[in-house]
Amino acid sequence: MNPDIISAARKGAIYGIIISFSAAAVVGIVALLGGDFGETQGKILLTTVLFGAASITALCHLAIADRSMRIVAAAGLLASLAALVPGMVLIWRDWNLPDLDTWLQAFGVAGILAVSLAHANLLLLLAGRRRRPIRIGLAATLVAIGIVAILLILPIVTEGDIPGDDGDLYWRVFGVIAILDVLGTVVVPVLAIFVRDEPRQPVPQVSGRASLHGADDDPNALVLTVPGTIAELLQARAIASGVPVEVVAIELLRQGASVGADDADR
Repeated sequence: MNPDIISAARKGAIYGIIISFSAAAVVGIVALLGGDFGETQGKILLTTVLFGAASITALCHLAIADRSMRIVAAAGLLASLAALVPGMVLIWRDWNLPDLDTWLQAFGVAGILAVSLAHANLLLLLAGRRRRPIRIGLAATLVAIGIVAILLILPIVTEGDIPGDDGDLYWRVFGVIAILDVLGTVVVPVLAIFVRDEPRQPVPQVSGRASLHGADDDPNALVLTVPGTIAELLQARAIASGVPVEVVAIELLRQGASVGADDADR
């Protein structure tokens, strides 16, 4: 994803948070001072709060939009948008009209997904950490987030058929997983602060003096530095051939130069 687009989206989310909650504050203050707080003012207030909440979740999703887990960020943004639409409908529609339950279900499911993915995306900022305790704790917490979301969504989509009349065990299990979710959310980031990753091993590089005559004191000699991935290939080939890595590099350069010269002659 283009970094400029991500940066602009993050700024937009921040502006959305500021504007939405500022507007909600203005509406509340005007209503309190004016003494007139009717249905329309309430709907405006709820709309601004809804936009502010959607902007907060969007900002959480965008935290990893420029990383390898960007697919999770995209899913979170879609969930936030999916929650915003039925939320707006529920605020402004006539609640006496049919299909109210459908809109409530859609808002509930999308809202749970948006919040759960926002939670997960913030924790995924630690996905690059290499320490085993952090990686295990992160994985366990992400699993707990997913289970909590599923346990909340099932009663909504089944209209209470799950867990049914005897839901005591269901909600006990939910409580245990939710506690583990909160525990991981607190412990893993704190652990990441105090348990630092070991410094990465320096990337191997190959430096050699290469010249057509093979003389170290050649004034036209070239000092060559190659990326680590190429260096590993050269080293593997040198080990297989039983020759110094500089010899392999020079031979490959000569072959490449010969091919280039032949192509130029054609």
